Amino acid sequence: MPSELTATAPTAEAGLWNIYEALIADLDASAKIDAFAAGLHWFGVRSGEGLGLAMAPPEGRAAPTGAGRIARLSLLETARRAKSWNFSDAALGVAALNAFHNAPDRVQPLIADVRYTTHTGTNAFEYMLPRVTGKRVTVIGHFRGLDRMAEHCDLTILERRPQPGDLPDPACEDVLPRSDFVFITGTTLINKTLPRLLALSRGAFVSLVGPTTPLTPRWFDLGVDLVAGLIVDDAPLVWPIIQEGGQHSFFDAGTRMLQIERKARRV
Repeated sequence: MPSELTATAPTAEAGLWNIYEALIADLDASAKIDAFAAGLHWFGVRSGEGLGLAMAPPEGRAAPTGAGRIARLSLLETARRAKSWNFSDAALGVAALNAFHNAPDRVQPLIADVRYTTHTGTNAFEYMLPRVTGKRVTVIGHFRGLDRMAEHCDLTILERRPQPGDLPDPACEDVLPRSDFVFITGTTLINKTLPRLLALSRGAFVSLVGPTTPLTPRWFDLGVDLVAGLIVDDAPLVWPIIQEGGQHSFFDAGTRMLQIERKARRV
């Protein structure tokens, strides 16, 4: 894993690792992992009342380091694996981040906080549809249900494994600087492309979306305008789905999709 950065030794990678360190900073050093599942489609980490998810990485076949001995590890130290170039370790690390940030008792104060606007009950694409109508919109990751959005805006989909009509993800260098709205999948935390994507999207309204996304307001200081992730309210219901290779069924019960954005300051 990458070495720790110091304030006296800035490097070209500082922007990359600063994002991860910001997400790790709030974690409880005493928390432990109660259980870990490396499912076919999702990784899951349980810690206390939290169940954090991260998409199982399609790139690479390496197992998470120490597989079989991950339960009872430090949640904080495991979350640091999000910085790993072993994408299975990175997915485990992001799931550990989400076990903390997306836990219901930690998200509830954000919902009540007058500094933020929150919305639940629909996904980010439905929530943002009135704002993106007629605009140039780029979605990084081929999400389900984008057909309706495509009817209302100039939509480009960037995908590592392009489907018909998609552009390959290196087209981000050309497309993102010309976009009005950008939706980025949280899985870019795992494959380390997120910092570059945020840099290319500085002129756009940026939404970070999907179950892999940590629900924390720290994103608002990192170039993200809307954070849209998943809260697992019923861990005993969702856990077997992750263990047994389920893909989308947990969206139907036991979870909530939540969007958070910072209220505009009055001048």
